[in-house]
Amino acid sequence: MRSSNTTINPQLSKVISQTGHTDLIVVTDAGLPIPLDSERIDLAFRPGMPAFLDVLDTVLAELVVEGVTVSAEIAESSPEMLEALKSRFRDLDLEISMIPHEQFKSLTHDARAFVRSGEYTPYANVILHAGVAY
Repeated sequence: MRSSNTTINPQLSKVISQTGHTDLIVVTDAGLPIPLDSERIDLAFRPGMPAFLDVLDTVLAELVVEGVTVSAEIAESSPEMLEALKSRFRDLDLEISMIPHEQFKSLTHDARAFVRSGEYTPYANVILHAGVAY
């Protein structure tokens, strides 16, 4: 067994390890459409579990991120979630880019992988743009 305080899911750990500079990783709610040919790490096991923010925090503990994109609709539909995201990315000194949801979904087609939570909060999705550690 891996001794770790972060990712113990083998598929998630592998994807993070294989992610390179500028790759996109999408952390999603339970409803975001995922292209059939994309790598899917489906962690959802019942409504709300695991929570989006728990999954995001786990990914952020191991992935170097240089950019963040969310759907602009989150501001009106889920302002509490947007504030939670702003707090996390403020701590990483990152600005959040907000784009229309249709454009967001199109951008996800270039993603390296999708990490699906059980979250039922509208627009609880984020595209993480991988950075480098040096």
